[in-house]
Amino acid sequence: MSTARFINIGERTNVTGSARFKKLILEDDFPAAVEVARNQVENGAQIIDVNMDEGLLDSEAAMRVFLNLIAAEPDISRVPVMVDSSKFEVIEAGLKCLQGKPVVNSISLKEGEAAFLEQARTVRRFGAAVVVMAFDEDGQAETAAHKFAICERAYHLLLDRAGFDPWEIIFDPNIFAVATGIEEHNDYAVAFFEATRMIKARLPHASVSGGLSNVSFSFRGNNPVREAMHSAFLYHGIRAGLDMAILNAGQITVYDDIPETLRAHVEDVLLNRRDDATDRLLAIADDYRDKGEAQKKSDPKWREAPVAERLSHALVHGITDHVIDDTEEARQAAERPLHVIEGPLMDGMNIVGELFGDGRMFLPQVVKSARVMKQAVGHLIPYMEEEKRRTGDSSAKGRLLMATVKGDVHDIGKNIVGVVLQCNNYDIVDLGVMVSTEDIIATAKREKVDAIGLSGLITPSLDRMVEVAAEMTRAGLEIPLLIGGATTSKKHTALRIAPEYAHGVVHVDDASRAVGVVSRLLSAERRPQFLAEIAAEQESARARGGSGRPRPTVPIAAARANAFRGAAHRPERPNTTGLQVFDGVGLKELVPYIDWSPFFWTWEMKGTFPEILADPAQGEAARELHAAATAMLERMHEGKWLRPRAVVGLWPANRDGDDITVWTGEDRRQPAATFHMLRQQGAKSGGRAHFCLADFVAPHPDAGGMADWIGGFAVTAGPEAHEIAGRFKADGDDYSAILVQALADRLAEAFAEYMHARVRRALWGYAPEEALSGADLIAERYRGIRPAPGYPACPDHTEKRTLLRLLNAGRHTGIELTESCAMWPAAAVSGLYLAHPEAAYFGVGRIGADQVADYARRKGMDRAEVERWLSPNLAYEPGREAGAPPRKSA
Repeated sequence: MSTARFINIGERTNVTGSARFKKLILEDDFPAAVEVARNQVENGAQIIDVNMDEGLLDSEAAMRVFLNLIAAEPDISRVPVMVDSSKFEVIEAGLKCLQGKPVVNSISLKEGEAAFLEQARTVRRFGAAVVVMAFDEDGQAETAAHKFAICERAYHLLLDRAGFDPWEIIFDPNIFAVATGIEEHNDYAVAFFEATRMIKARLPHASVSGGLSNVSFSFRGNNPVREAMHSAFLYHGIRAGLDMAILNAGQITVYDDIPETLRAHVEDVLLNRRDDATDRLLAIADDYRDKGEAQKKSDPKWREAPVAERLSHALVHGITDHVIDDTEEARQAAERPLHVIEGPLMDGMNIVGELFGDGRMFLPQVVKSARVMKQAVGHLIPYMEEEKRRTGDSSAKGRLLMATVKGDVHDIGKNIVGVVLQCNNYDIVDLGVMVSTEDIIATAKREKVDAIGLSGLITPSLDRMVEVAAEMTRAGLEIPLLIGGATTSKKHTALRIAPEYAHGVVHVDDASRAVGVVSRLLSAERRPQFLAEIAAEQESARARGGSGRPRPTVPIAAARANAFRGAAHRPERPNTTGLQVFDGVGLKELVPYIDWSPFFWTWEMKGTFPEILADPAQGEAARELHAAATAMLERMHEGKWLRPRAVVGLWPANRDGDDITVWTGEDRRQPAATFHMLRQQGAKSGGRAHFCLADFVAPHPDAGGMADWIGGFAVTAGPEAHEIAGRFKADGDDYSAILVQALADRLAEAFAEYMHARVRRALWGYAPEEALSGADLIAERYRGIRPAPGYPACPDHTEKRTLLRLLNAGRHTGIELTESCAMWPAAAVSGLYLAHPEAAYFGVGRIGADQVADYARRKGMDRAEVERWLSPNLAYEPGREAGAPPRKSA
């Protein structure tokens, strides 16, 4: 069974499980506690478990404070929260603070059905999913039969009497410690595995979770043994159907890297294979104490193996050195060139797919494997085409069209998905970026594709996807539609796209899931059931209108009355005003400003740099990728492949309500442009202000303010990155193509950081003595912000038009806007500079009809057009009268 859908639940924001987090909470050091949550998310947690059950704490208050703090952190609040407490009043307090779809951990039948249903209905009212412990009136279940009996009983109560959907139910059949020396405990892991299989087979759509660290409790202090037990438990648990687990990613090692002797002894314990298993594990445990994990080495004699094994080895390890010679040797020995693909090459790629699905290989390694596969297939193509001309034969599993929709220029994620699918012998028709709906439909018909995949990064692309789905219906197509990209979601796919097309619309959120989705969609036997499951899930989402929880907004007048009002501050006049153009900055100057963590995220490797290089599971792959990136940067520098360009403007400016007026001169009489800003309208408590970016700029002196300034910038790594990546791709080297694109994106961001530092120290000059490390820059430990149109503090992409016009960016940098306000080249960044000492990033969030109407008036735009651009932020259904109740939305 694949682990591609396995969910990691971060356990470190739990006072009962983390001594450090407990200490921070008890000392009221909530900012540091928030960093613990941030680290959990950065290290790959897809849900964070928050528990405040400590006798010395006011648990309800601590839960409220902490959840409110992390809700204001965009990089934390993007993942769901699991509210964890043995006290239901603490759970309720937590639920009142959360948006989106939370998870409650947990409820049980230990106090009987009446109490269980009362708590379940409360959870349901908040729109949360629920964890049910295998615990009833007789206590915690220890046997598989008892565990399942409790879960089955709870399942029907939740469905029939509490109104839950089955996919909102998560069962925890209790992971207990093994190897305790107590004979009755020897079967605990086996009982968990067996109960999990029963739940997955007989309670449809329910999920299974557990607290992983419990299983190794007997070996506290011996991390290598604990890591081995955790990894082996997950290996067998996932195959039994385990969907998620509360775990510490730092205590997970690669299953294949567990020393064979240790693994055998650990599995004897977990699977209860011998009566003396505990004694045998105890006997060798000290041999591994304080030792790092064993490194699995490749066989240096692999070149002596038969050709099929050599090809398989080359694919798994991404070695291209001998692939042409080996492929030719295999071709000469085969009856047909097709047999080389269907035989040794696909055997090798099946191993790659298995290792990737099981979490034993990572995306960069898979893309390197694809490079080997492409070179091998490229050698065979002339022979295959000759044979195809004679026979008309084709070997692909299916053909997919992939495109980034019109107006959008970002395609790294699409390219990665395409490579992964090609690795699995699917034929990909890649139309590239900015593809019109007409071209998508026409190509799909002409190429007779089996499915269409759409990608998009910016929010206007969501509307384009709706348009494509509607046109597919009008064109009479009956093939599945796949949706992916950073701004897409299951919710938007269900609410907006799926209703436009009746033949299957499936959201795919990362490359690791693409193969499984496509294989089910293109299977005549599996497709009907899979589409029925997706349709049922989407219909349920539409019935709920999202999460089922309204997000209240306050009137815009009240929000403005609660605007941010900072301490008295006299703005500094910039040393250099007007436009400054930069066209000679070398790559070497930008490299120190690179934030490497997002580079690894592009490759779906979760973690922060440089810690990821030492990660027990990902470290080896991360080090290889970083070395390849460093070598590519050197090639880019030596060959002068890129020509970074930037333009910066510093202008007199003042606040005018929620807008910022830019003046033509320092007499502040003639406006040059206006930046229209939005204000937060979400209901707030605790004296928190409703922020607007205009709050960080002083009013005009005539209105009781003072002279102030703002800045703007646009930087690009250059269009050359697209050309270079295209050449690599044409040569069959997708790995290098994606590497160049990902590095160009990082260099553009580094250029933005470099220019901001230069502005602070010299051009504006309000921080001339600033001396910050690279880590300080990444953590933004400097004065001022550079918010960008289209991002949470300024979600309206159309403000880029004003910014790039003021900067004359097309002339100075070559940056242009598409009709959807995406920047071309894709490796480009633009934004404003605000220098107020208290300026901070925030998310505008949901806004009401009253602000939208006022915003449309201020911008001189049709209200419907404004609603289209701001659709993700609307707290109401477009078309309703102002003042109508907010729509239910996740």
